[in-house]
Amino acid sequence: MTCRNGGDKCPLLSMNGVTKRFPGVLALADVNLSLYQGEILGLIGENGAGKSTLMNILGGIYAPDTGEVLIEGQPVKLGSVQDALAHGVAIIHQELNLAGNLDVASNIFLGREPADKFSVVKRKKLYDEAAVFARMVGLTAPLNAVVEDLPSAQQQLVEIAKAISQSAKILVLDEPTSSLSDKETQKLFSVMRMLKEKGVSMIYISHRMREIEEMCDRALVLRDGRCVGELAGSEITRDTMVRMMVGRDISRFFPETGDSQAEEPVLSLRQVRCKACKGEFSFDVFRGEVLGVAGLVGAGRTELMRSVFGVEPVLSGEILIDGKKVAIHSPIDAIRHGIALVPEDRKELGLLLEMSIKENVPLPTLPVTPGFLMDDKRDIKLTQAQITALSIKTPSMDQAVECLSGGNQQKVVLAKWLALKPKVLILDEPTRGIDVGSKSEIYRLIRHLADDGIAIIMISSEMEEIVGLSDRVMVMHEGKALGVLNKSELCEERVMQLATGGGC
Repeated sequence: MTCRNGGDKCPLLSMNGVTKRFPGVLALADVNLSLYQGEILGLIGENGAGKSTLMNILGGIYAPDTGEVLIEGQPVKLGSVQDALAHGVAIIHQELNLAGNLDVASNIFLGREPADKFSVVKRKKLYDEAAVFARMVGLTAPLNAVVEDLPSAQQQLVEIAKAISQSAKILVLDEPTSSLSDKETQKLFSVMRMLKEKGVSMIYISHRMREIEEMCDRALVLRDGRCVGELAGSEITRDTMVRMMVGRDISRFFPETGDSQAEEPVLSLRQVRCKACKGEFSFDVFRGEVLGVAGLVGAGRTELMRSVFGVEPVLSGEILIDGKKVAIHSPIDAIRHGIALVPEDRKELGLLLEMSIKENVPLPTLPVTPGFLMDDKRDIKLTQAQITALSIKTPSMDQAVECLSGGNQQKVVLAKWLALKPKVLILDEPTRGIDVGSKSEIYRLIRHLADDGIAIIMISSEMEEIVGLSDRVMVMHEGKALGVLNKSELCEERVMQLATGGGC
């Protein structure tokens, strides 16, 4: 049993010399990881670095080819998720593993419900015991509330309560804040600090460097399946983490913004009202600019842009393209007028994951009339052109999209719409769930598209992204536009002031 610095404090968890191969891929090569009681360890790396594979080994989903796992100094065999839980290891995945049609209490004790000798669930005991763990993690939702009706932050806490109820002493959180607001994120962090004080150890996976800086005692960096370093204390800085993750210094993380603005707008909204928004919207988007749209979760940003794209109805007001009023009643109308939308959830709304790149990219360009014939030569030519233009990393265009990294999946979504040569490109959270190196590529691509004359509207919840990439920023609060900031006015404090309902 190895102790830190030869002292008395020994790891709660040790993963020693872990190697894992898949056909044609070395996923992990001799990786070592240690975790101490009451510690939060950041696990960082680009997509494909090996983070998920390492955690799947810890969670009993994969067996390592070589190496060992020790818990409290004893070697353990983790052949299944049940084995991992029996040893106190619980993984909270980015896509939560909850029974949406059941209530909170039933989810916390799913498969472990207290029952009598006739297997009838003791409802009162179920709710009494669930209440203990709900209070422990600060879960405020009623125990009889159906989980699928809860906001993401409350669902996250249900998952944590379920893990704690199983006596988890090692908790793995995989991108837990990807769909949370800043306020909800801070609530989650409070719960994590409370669990840490109670001696629970956590492995925290995130592409958000600020969260790693704020929450983690140490950070382990993976690159190409290998451990390339460990950071502790004041060493955990964004620049250091980025340099270790990508193996190079990204000195200009954000490309330079455009030098000038076109005189005539491409897209204009005049007193537009939509169902989910409380106010009227009047603004312009110019050729060659990136208009950022900022605001807290629930501000109505996505809903407004869905109305511009024809997914939701416009209740009143006018939409103009190149100064001419247009009627947009459906996405087909929007596409015909040169508007494209890359949705927030690329897996649910942007891609057919089980299909190939060649089958995904041409989709928006296919005729909508019945009886049309597929043009394979055209689709191959179109797909290859987009793979080259966007530097999509893939062995071939026949690769299933689900096998690509998050960054390359996002490029396929972009490729679909860029094939239409749009005038206006709406990007809803374009870098959500993407590693820092791929983010830099996406940023350069967005700026390149703007320099080519496309008017870009970018919704983002990442303040650094909004300030670093936008030429102007419209800030929304509770369904209303509270102001538009020019580049010279942009700073995180001013954007946040407006986003929280303050004045300019």
